[in-house]
Amino acid sequence: MNTSEFNSFIVILIYGSLVLLSLLKLANPLKVNRKANFWFGIFLFLWSTFWMDEILFLITDSTVEFHSLFLIRFIQYLTPIVFYFSVLFYTNPSFKFKLTDSKFLILPVAFLVCLLLVRWGYYNPFDYLSIILILIQALFYTVFSYITIRKHQRKIQQFSSNTEGINLNWLEYIILVLLIVNIIYVIYNLFYDPKSLNFFINTVFLLVIYFVAYYSLKQKEIYPLEEKQRDELIAINDDSDSEEIKRKLISDEELEKIKTSLEDIMETHKPYLDSELNLIRLAEMLSVSTHHLSYVINTGFGKNFFQYVNEFRVDYAKHLLKKTDNKLSILGIAYESGFNSKTSFNTTFKKMTGQTPSEFRK
Repeated sequence: MNTSEFNSFIVILIYGSLVLLSLLKLANPLKVNRKANFWFGIFLFLWSTFWMDEILFLITDSTVEFHSLFLIRFIQYLTPIVFYFSVLFYTNPSFKFKLTDSKFLILPVAFLVCLLLVRWGYYNPFDYLSIILILIQALFYTVFSYITIRKHQRKIQQFSSNTEGINLNWLEYIILVLLIVNIIYVIYNLFYDPKSLNFFINTVFLLVIYFVAYYSLKQKEIYPLEEKQRDELIAINDDSDSEEIKRKLISDEELEKIKTSLEDIMETHKPYLDSELNLIRLAEMLSVSTHHLSYVINTGFGKNFFQYVNEFRVDYAKHLLKKTDNKLSILGIAYESGFNSKTSFNTTFKKMTGQTPSEFRK
């Protein structure tokens, strides 16, 4: 098999993998992150169309200018914005489109006008303008998606003590790839023959797609399924973003009372040893609202929920690491202390102590 044949085989794998993964996300057999998975499935399908020229060539054995089709060019232009919609719903499943969100239509409408003008014979200026709009759309929505995910990673620390499975780190890598895909697409249209991308790039894309498949299919539900609890947590997140002026939710006396009860329950019952501990469970133990508990931790201790709980876990782990008769491995100590993986244990421990658990034990 020569390089050309091998490249054709990789193109088939790329297209087939993206279409199959798209169908899996749309079907969503696990019924998690429903709206997010719907938009992510649409994104994957749109992404697959960038290889349609090559697929059609392999099927018909003749050149098919699929990318030059008016409707296809417009649909492909929507790829970054559809990806951004999936990010919106991953980070906020209660998000609803409003009239003000019609701003999302500005760039697509401008691109559509350019395509129409090119079709009517105004080729040079508007064809180049359409390529510039592709680049602008890609840059704008990939950067905006990245900012949204980083904001989400801070927000989930307000209610979750183990964020590893819900922090959407894998989406950050997709953002980088999406940006590269669009830049390559623009460069090939400007300077090279856009009929096919080279063997090396296709190989990289195939590996990235398998990475996407692995992490997107194992992504668990980020927020509670119960709508009232979910909306309450999202509301807490929104409030916690305003650092300059914090609303006084409860009196100072009530704050001190909840603070004392919290310290007592953490010392006596050690709920932090439960790796699934979250703000909802802890609030139920204290018989207070999640909103009030979050306020007490933020204001009374000057920390978020993640920091507050994991300080207890690290202290408990230090106690175990100091015991000379302790035969537990580092991973065993991580699980005993309430962490759900060695990676999160090492990262959190080093951040709080300046040493890895192994260094501390020595």
